[in-house]
Amino acid sequence: MSHGYIRVAAVTPETTVADTKANAKSIIDWSFKAADAGAQIIVFPELCITGYTCGELFFQDTLLGEALQALRTIAENTKVLDAIIFVGMPLYYKGHLRNVAAAISHGKVLGFVPKTHLPDYSEFYEARYFEAGPEYAESISYPNGDIPIGAELIFSCESIPGVEIAAELCEDLWVPDSPSTRAAMAGATVIVNLSASDELTGKAAYRRQLVSMQSAKCYVSYIYSNAGIGESTQDVVYPGGGIIAENGRILAETKPFKGQMTITEIDYTESLKRRDQMTTFELDDDDYERVPFRLSPKRIELTRPIDPHPFVPSGREHLRERCEEILDIQAYGLRKRLEHTHSKTAVIGISGGLDSTLALLVTVRAFDILGLDRKGIIGVTMPGFGTTDRTYENAVTMIQTLGVTFREINISAAVRQHFSDIGQDEAVHDVTYENSQARERTQILMDIANKEGGLVIGTGDLSELALGWATYNGDHMSMYAVNCSVPKTLVRHLVRFYADFYGKDDENLRKVLLDVLDTPVSPELLPPEENGQIAQKTEDLVGPYELHDFFLYYVLRFGYTPEKIYLLAKAAFKTGTSEEAYDTDTIKKWLKVFYRRFFSQQFKRSAIPDGPKVGTVALSPRGDLRMPSDASARLWLDAVENL
Repeated sequence: MSHGYIRVAAVTPETTVADTKANAKSIIDWSFKAADAGAQIIVFPELCITGYTCGELFFQDTLLGEALQALRTIAENTKVLDAIIFVGMPLYYKGHLRNVAAAISHGKVLGFVPKTHLPDYSEFYEARYFEAGPEYAESISYPNGDIPIGAELIFSCESIPGVEIAAELCEDLWVPDSPSTRAAMAGATVIVNLSASDELTGKAAYRRQLVSMQSAKCYVSYIYSNAGIGESTQDVVYPGGGIIAENGRILAETKPFKGQMTITEIDYTESLKRRDQMTTFELDDDDYERVPFRLSPKRIELTRPIDPHPFVPSGREHLRERCEEILDIQAYGLRKRLEHTHSKTAVIGISGGLDSTLALLVTVRAFDILGLDRKGIIGVTMPGFGTTDRTYENAVTMIQTLGVTFREINISAAVRQHFSDIGQDEAVHDVTYENSQARERTQILMDIANKEGGLVIGTGDLSELALGWATYNGDHMSMYAVNCSVPKTLVRHLVRFYADFYGKDDENLRKVLLDVLDTPVSPELLPPEENGQIAQKTEDLVGPYELHDFFLYYVLRFGYTPEKIYLLAKAAFKTGTSEEAYDTDTIKKWLKVFYRRFFSQQFKRSAIPDGPKVGTVALSPRGDLRMPSDASARLWLDAVENL
């Protein structure tokens, strides 16, 4: 089962200018190499059969005749390959030369796509040789029958629904209204670009941005193949290099001058899912002709990198920018709510854990933005039956280091009175024992906020909301929830960022933040172990948050099936290798827990407070997730059982 993936390749062969026989052999050899590596869509550069830099030789009948013969040779010699291959060539049609992409599959030429935009500036003078068009599909005579030619062709794979391929050539990508935009609106999910772009200082980065942005705004996979160093270097140099992008992400690339084949898998179904969710993406395929072909569906073993932490910014290049952006979204959301309610006070329960730490850092930032005294932030520590010395001391140190108002209220006596009132045996450590403490803490915070004329700042995060790991009307409730769309893996990342960048000038802050990061995640509602260590570790009970965050991302962002998420998780966490983080049984176990809790706990999410949306995945019932509280998880749980 392919799960929507198909392997593709962008190839830069060894071009010999004007030697069509040598070029045909090179294209055939590389086609076999790509197919042997599993590629079923193979893209070569612009005019690769003749070479892009032929100049006046394009007017030579010998070259044009041999180019057609080379195309037949390539088709005949690749007919055993289960692939569709795109090659570039000059083609004489209706009295003019056309710069075309020829599509070949199983020994047949499927169609010709002419270049629409012919550059005639600076080092480019294609208009001297070539004519654009035709735009709409026409027919050209070929030894095996008429073949369609036109810019508005889509090569439609009948055996793999969803694989709809359109082609454009080089300059077509650089213009304001690219042919690929119209092709995407006509239903193309894959765009191939046969290019001959010379290398100039800074141009490689710009090409990369163009490919990435076109794939993003058109919701397509984009396969770009550029002419290489075999071209004539009379006045310019061609660097080669392939780029494969998917909905705005660069999946694989060969740097200029550094290689001849770029290969990876694309997910053509992702484009369909994104378009389905976008009400502004309207299909219009009236003018396009579908050219059918067939490929054998293959079971794909993923080689593309799958990020195990999809919510977390990757790489250090833009790390600070991304983290500051997230913190600003949270802080400016809170700033507006404080300003709107004329509140000069914020009340936060500080446990010494990750979530309350991030909420406090965000609140401090919001107060600083407003020019308010940090003393208006009341950090309340509320030790109870499960509080350990470590978390208590971290909470106190953090409050004091950040210069906010410290308040301590021990909840033990109040909770015992409540137990007495409702007839709860303190020795019975059940859900009532735990939730009574959480609700007592929330009551304290709410009443302090009323007394001080302030707002209770929520600390719960996106991962907890997804799993329902919160006490209803306890830590589930606040007056503004700054972490509500920040998953646990990102909470951890943001706290570490704050320690690294802002702790450099404050060693006490850095030290306490690092210790918070090193503390097991826990609600601390059960008594500590005899050695004083935390007894109740959340991830032992509900599973690793990095797995749950991974599941959450693909469930809500793309609506993937349990089977596909399982496949991705195995690839992301390197299951079955020496670097394995989780084995198949572990992934399956916690995937089942995720679906069970996600469905059963929707009633909590239906009543969550306001809070800022930070990323593409959010659970607000007023925004992103209008889900019934009583939906059955049976179909999803059955699918997990059958993995």
